[in-house]
Amino acid sequence: MIPLALNPEKLPIGLAGAGVAGARRLAALRAGGVEPVLFTHDAALAAQATALPLPPDTAALARLRVLYIAGLEAADYVPLAEAARAARVLVNVEDVPALCDFHAMAEVRRGDLLLTVSTGGAAPGLAGVIRQALERCFAPEWAGRVAELADLRRAWRAEGVPMAEAARRIAVLARERCWLSCPASE
Repeated sequence: MIPLALNPEKLPIGLAGAGVAGARRLAALRAGGVEPVLFTHDAALAAQATALPLPPDTAALARLRVLYIAGLEAADYVPLAEAARAARVLVNVEDVPALCDFHAMAEVRRGDLLLTVSTGGAAPGLAGVIRQALERCFAPEWAGRVAELADLRRAWRAEGVPMAEAARRIAVLARERCWLSCPASE
C-alpha cells in the first residue's frame, strides 16, 4: 500500500452509493472537503445532494478520477467497478478488497490535522479500534493547536527562519506543552 492524501480541488471524485453505507461515505467525503458527483437510486441519499441515476454513463465515469462505491449490491457494483476501471478511474468498493484500487483509511480529523490508519483492507475492524485510540489521544483541541502552529510558521517564514529551525521550534513547543501525552486506553 502507498498512502496518499488527495486534493479534492484537483481531482473529480464520484460516489455510487445507497443506504447507510452510501450516506456514511458521503459524510466522510464531505468531511474531507469533497462534494462528490453522486450516483444513486436511493431517494433518501439523493435528497442529501444533487444526484445522477445509477448506473452512470461512460461519459460521466470518464470525467472522474476516483470513484467510491458503497452500499450497492454485487449485481450493481461489479459491472460499475469494471466500467470505471476501463475509464481509468481509481475505484474503491467498500468491503470488497479484491475490487479496490485503493483502500479508504480510518481517519481522525482535527481541523487541518488528518490522522489515518490502514490495514490494507486486511483488518478494517482493527483500523477502527486504532482510530478510536487516536481520537482520545488527539482530542478536538488539536484543531486549534494546528492553527496556532500554522500562524507561527507563517510568521517565522516571513522572518526568514529556515524550515529546519521552524521544525525544531515546533517540536520544542509540543514537548513543552506536553501535547503528545496520550490518555490511557480504555
